[in-house]
Amino acid sequence: MIVRSTSEIAPVEWGNGTSHRLLTEADGMGFTVCETLVRKGTTSALQYRRHLEACYCTGGSGEIATLSGERYKITEGTLYALDENDAHYLIASDYEDLRLVSVFSPALRGDEKHTLSADGFSQY
Repeated sequence: MIVRSTSEIAPVEWGNGTSHRLLTEADGMGFTVCETLVRKGTTSALQYRRHLEACYCTGGSGEIATLSGERYKITEGTLYALDENDAHYLIASDYEDLRLVSVFSPALRGDEKHTLSADGFSQY
């Protein structure tokens, strides 16, 4: 059995927020669970080419936007899943941080960080 708290784990600074990687590849579960904070007022261009990701909003608000311009509001209780390795923009509201529980399959090593830039999508 694995029992772990965010207070026991140093957060990974991923660019526009932090991620507590509660389960990683080393745990042998085949998936990763993270508590993710996206800082208010930020936009992150992201794409996971080797992982599928689902995120459940536990607090705050924001949006997820597709390359074709579709935008979806994210508020507490909303889940979104990137089921096709979708390139996307994760946008936190201007007035509050966005808090997510993120699940990745296959599992992350745990030390991955984004390289955010204006000219492309950060990926791992």
